[in-house]
Order: sequence, then C-alpha cells, then structure tokens
Amino acid sequence: MTKAQTAQAISETITLDTPIARGDTTIDEIIVRKPTSGELRGVALSDVLQLQVDALVKITPRLSSPALTEPEMRNLDPADLVQIGGVIAGFLLTKRAKGETA
Repeated sequence: MTKAQTAQAISETITLDTPIARGDTTIDEIIVRKPTSGELRGVALSDVLQLQVDALVKITPRLSSPALTEPEMRNLDPADLVQIGGVIAGFLLTKRAKGETA
C-alpha cells in the first residue's frame, strides 16, 4: 500500500493478493479513497471499524477505483478484504487517534 502524495491521505493504492478477473481484464490493484459522510449511509460506523463483512461489501464499491461490484467483493480473498477494510477504517480515525499532529 502506498499513501497518496498529500499531507492527509485521501486515497491509498492496494495491491491485491488475489487479482480479480473481470471479463478480459485482470484487476490486481485498486485505489480506495477517503469517504464522505454521505457515502457511509446505510452502514454503522462501528461495523466498518470492526471490519464487518456486510458493511465493507456495501461501501467499498462506492470508494474503489475501479469500482468493485458487490459480487466481486463477496468473492474476494479474505486477506484482500481485510486489507481494504483496514484502509477504510483508517480513514475514519481522527488525526489524534492516529498519533498525528494537526
């Protein structure tokens, strides 16, 4: 994973352990961007922070590029799901919680 070249990461690139086959295309890397509050609708923040599968399956398609589909999310390698969830959960933490200064 590499952080975007900004003071506060607004996206991270994730290299998948198990690439996703989509037609003739293979997706081996996705970019996950920091969500807005509206993009978190329909999920409990506590579920996202606890890496609940249903919450991650619901919001990751809204935040990923290329946009993963819910069926693709349900077929992800568990290691990739945890990696994606960790990035998204990290976006939800305050600077103070991450030990950063303003």
